[in-house]
Amino acid sequence: MKEFLALIIVIVVTGIIYLGVEPFAHGQMHPKVAPADYTFADLKPLEASEGNAANGKELVIANCVACHSVKSDGLESPFTAETAVAAYGVLPPDLSSAGLIYEKNFLANVIKDIAVATKQTHKFDGTHLMPPFSWMSDQEIADMIAYLQSIAPKEMTNKEVFIDACGRCHNVLYDKWQADGGITTYLDTKVPDLSMMIRSRDIEYLHNFINDPQKILPGTAMPRVGLTQEAEKQVIAYMESVGDSKKEERESLGYKLVIFMLIMGVIAYLWKRKIWKDTH
Repeated sequence: MKEFLALIIVIVVTGIIYLGVEPFAHGQMHPKVAPADYTFADLKPLEASEGNAANGKELVIANCVACHSVKSDGLESPFTAETAVAAYGVLPPDLSSAGLIYEKNFLANVIKDIAVATKQTHKFDGTHLMPPFSWMSDQEIADMIAYLQSIAPKEMTNKEVFIDACGRCHNVLYDKWQADGGITTYLDTKVPDLSMMIRSRDIEYLHNFINDPQKILPGTAMPRVGLTQEAEKQVIAYMESVGDSKKEERESLGYKLVIFMLIMGVIAYLWKRKIWKDTH
């Protein structure tokens, strides 16, 4: 009887800690924030009809290729990584996958004013390397996006999405990926290696942070990335494959261990009863 009483006390104390103290502590360390918004509702949508890809290509060549490459369509920037860093302080990204991995309305607002769209006005107050194209009409911007979508790949691996979305700033040394192109110097901040980030932050936190870093870490230099929901899932799936590659094996072993401990607990209890019965 004493054993059952002790067991009940342990269960009650554990329940209080798990259901009461732990959620409170978690709430203090990770305050609730608004869920990730993949429509980017704070940004003004385009007032334009469907874009014309052919016209969009001409606009991209005229306004973007001086800095950006579009390698999927054979368009090369005149800069190498070294000359771009020397001239601008950073290597502008290739736009080949932009039409696939970035949400359409976000991409439109990046063209209009990148500092506003990425929520970096606190860092780049009119000084962002990419100038605002607010003089363009909504139809012209829609044409450019139609072009970028037309030349974007139909699908990408998780690692490819990560490299295009995050790999300009972040290292993943566990997968032998190292960022380059001067971006960390340009942002004037150190950025973390993401090899084990999946183990130090839960998935919900990562989704919210990638979707809008400012609501979790106000003043951070990290821009709002503007990924589609699917692209963001691919980024996190890649981080999980690198930093928690044994997850399925670990979780399956956990169930087996719990069953083993229950069986051994029953055996230990029966053995204890037999020993004490013979003693008395």
